[in-house]
Amino acid sequence: MNDMFAIEPIGQIHSPHKNPKETPIQPVFASGIRGTVTVDDAYADGLLDLDGFSHVYLLYRFHRAEQVKLRVRPYLQDEERGVFATRAPFRPNHIGFSVVRLLSIEGTTLHVEDLDVLDGTPLLDIKPFIARYDLRENVRSGWQEEVGDDTARRRGVRDYRSGH
Repeated sequence: MNDMFAIEPIGQIHSPHKNPKETPIQPVFASGIRGTVTVDDAYADGLLDLDGFSHVYLLYRFHRAEQVKLRVRPYLQDEERGVFATRAPFRPNHIGFSVVRLLSIEGTTLHVEDLDVLDGTPLLDIKPFIARYDLRENVRSGWQEEVGDDTARRRGVRDYRSGH
């Protein structure tokens, strides 16, 4: 059985992040970093009513990830983990997501903040963040619970502005 299918980008994400090694690894470590999301004109009608949401999920393709690795060393730890227990870009389908703050919409351009995505990244979809459905209680975070806040902050920020 062949379940292959194609996903076409619906736009592009623009950010100050040019180098993957200097890009924050999660939106929480990209606090205050602004960028834009340009949606292709063909999808403009899909943006109707999105401006009422404070945050959106951006689904995108890790376009600079060429390898697939089923075991990776995550940024926050030196121990090898299964790729599905991480958010590493080396996934079989190279799909990523980020929850970002939606500041405004001008035509087909979304102005966003807390952006941890490389400049030029192909946008696959946008979904609204809805606290009623998306927040959970009594969650477990697996191996992430072993990583202290200081370590997460130090390894996660990877400040693009300093070149470190």
